[in-house]
Amino acid sequence: MARADAQYVLPNDIGVAGLDCREAFALLSPAERLYAHHLSRAAWYGGLVVLLQTSPEAPHIYALLGRLFEARDPERLRRSALREGLTEDEFQAFLVYAAGIYSNMGNYKSFGDTKFVPNLPKEKLERLVLGSQAAQEHPEEIGELWRTCRDPMFSLEPRQRHLGLGDEGITTYFSGNCTLEDAKLAQSFLDAQNLSAYNTRLFKELDEQGKPRYEVRLASVLGGDSAPDSDVTPKLKSSEFKGSHFRVTRGDYAPILKKVVEHLEKAKAYAANGHQERMLTQYIASFTHGSIEAHKEGSRHWIRDKGPIVESYIGFIESYRDPFGSRGEFEGFVAVVNRSMSAKFGQLVESAEQLLRELPWPPAFEKDKFLTPDFTSLDVLAFAGSGIPAGINIPNYDDIRQTDGFKNVSLGNVLAVAYATNREKLTFLEEEDKDLYIRWKGPSFEVQVGLHELLGHGSGKLFVQDETGAFNFDRETVINPETGERIASWYRSGETWDSKFSTIASSYEECRAESVGLYLGLNPQVLQIFGLGGPEAEDVIYVNWLNMVRAGLLGLEFYTPETSSWRQAHMQARFVILRVLLEAGEGLVSVVPTAGSDGRPDARVRLDRSKIRSVGRPALERFLRRLQVLKSTGDVAGGRELYEGYSAVTDEPPERFLTLRDTVLLRKEARKLIVQPSTRHDGNPVCHLDSSPEDDDNINDDGIC
Repeated sequence: MARADAQYVLPNDIGVAGLDCREAFALLSPAERLYAHHLSRAAWYGGLVVLLQTSPEAPHIYALLGRLFEARDPERLRRSALREGLTEDEFQAFLVYAAGIYSNMGNYKSFGDTKFVPNLPKEKLERLVLGSQAAQEHPEEIGELWRTCRDPMFSLEPRQRHLGLGDEGITTYFSGNCTLEDAKLAQSFLDAQNLSAYNTRLFKELDEQGKPRYEVRLASVLGGDSAPDSDVTPKLKSSEFKGSHFRVTRGDYAPILKKVVEHLEKAKAYAANGHQERMLTQYIASFTHGSIEAHKEGSRHWIRDKGPIVESYIGFIESYRDPFGSRGEFEGFVAVVNRSMSAKFGQLVESAEQLLRELPWPPAFEKDKFLTPDFTSLDVLAFAGSGIPAGINIPNYDDIRQTDGFKNVSLGNVLAVAYATNREKLTFLEEEDKDLYIRWKGPSFEVQVGLHELLGHGSGKLFVQDETGAFNFDRETVINPETGERIASWYRSGETWDSKFSTIASSYEECRAESVGLYLGLNPQVLQIFGLGGPEAEDVIYVNWLNMVRAGLLGLEFYTPETSSWRQAHMQARFVILRVLLEAGEGLVSVVPTAGSDGRPDARVRLDRSKIRSVGRPALERFLRRLQVLKSTGDVAGGRELYEGYSAVTDEPPERFLTLRDTVLLRKEARKLIVQPSTRHDGNPVCHLDSSPEDDDNINDDGIC
């Protein structure tokens, strides 16, 4: 494949890491294992939705791969491929591509939204497919699947290289003819109808006069325009809105959600308490009727279920991949508590109210009452979606977070995979920093994730005027610390953070949370909770800040110059923080172009650890206050000006970021693929871990594992 296309393939030597949860799973009771098993099944079935949320061809590619591997295991498929004329490297490239599809639940990278294509010639892959046992047994089905996905699988036309809206990329959250203006109009319609966009997709067609007609599809088991009367059933109707016709329907992803509901029903039989049972009841109602209100109610019971041994969450959750920033990707996880690490996070929660007072905004900009959350370290048993994060703060519903609270989870066995660092592949660091970085990356990441989730996402108040006209703040006394004047903007009834800040909301919030982590990570009390003090604590602080600076540089991989757009919320956030710290000056941070030992362009990031507190902390303090004030007041114009200003990537000196981006692409390392465990039935009264999922045909009707 041509060098220009190298960034769109997965290398044959890509790293693979397994998530280990054997110790945690072994401690579960038989009932807890059954509960975890059925929740995992629900999550894995729901994860199939992500294929439909990624690209038109992704479901067909997934189906084709499934047929190939059902007919022959990889070793027998390999022998068949070699007989068809493939080389060992070409068959390895096919396996890596297949693993990438399963790992990302589609043919676009979960981290960066960039398309990846098979790293072997199309005609060679065709030989493998059509010469396979699956093709011999089902020639028409395999032939049709191959014809459907063959060309789009390999296509790298400019629009198809990245996820995006309109001419800027591919998305299946919208029909292909939708533009940003259509997305804005639809959001206004949904706000007016008091409907959430989380579980919707938007489709546009033109009538005979060329006038647009929009269909808003709700994800649900029930289909059609009507459903049995229910308190949770969204009211479906056709209506005119701002000169355009809108129709709300349900039934999107119905066959998949039906399987999700079946396993949630089975899980209810093994619920540990009433909150878990009511939580599952509401989730079932949500997926059956297409109701976000029911999912919110289920989330409230989830928050009230304190300290469960088996933790889970499922639904349309994160809005990172919706180009407009309002629609949720399906996600479901099941995990088991790691008690020792959870104890540290429990101490952090106990200190939270005191630490919140140290954040650099006035008390009026903080929640009226800190709603003490669960914060546990979990070992993942199943995480269905496009990717696996290291930590989560959920639910994402602003109204619930403000009044009912939230939960934080740190995914311990995911963090363990992230700790593994090869010294020789540590790019952009000075040689004298590498050993320190390897030693303290893990502990510093634990501290950063803890603060990011609990006090980053868990902090800050939104100023809201409700449907009765009442305000949740005193308009006469609360002063904007940036202007010295009274509050001039706020959120109206029906408006949310995501709907109001839309395309920048996810990255802006990640930037705020990352900044809180850096800022509070300087606190000795926080470091003591994690068993760190003295010189070791100073090393952890240094590595945490150094890691953020390096990540800001690495983030350039996820910027697309052709469209001046960012493809990954977290990496954009880290680049913004890099810009803020560079702007602080006084030699705190520098990015220095160099030549590598191979003679090709390289770079080094440098952080003066003696100036982290004297220069870095005040700069971050000013920036954090501005972020929170603009968020609290719903000042979209000010927020965009600030955030998009720092997000701009130019080739202006001294850093020349566009040139540095070429260096980053030259030196980049592919992200590891994660292998997850699964549960299986074998006739015994408990579940067992397996390295590969079993087909549901092997599951006993009585639910015995």
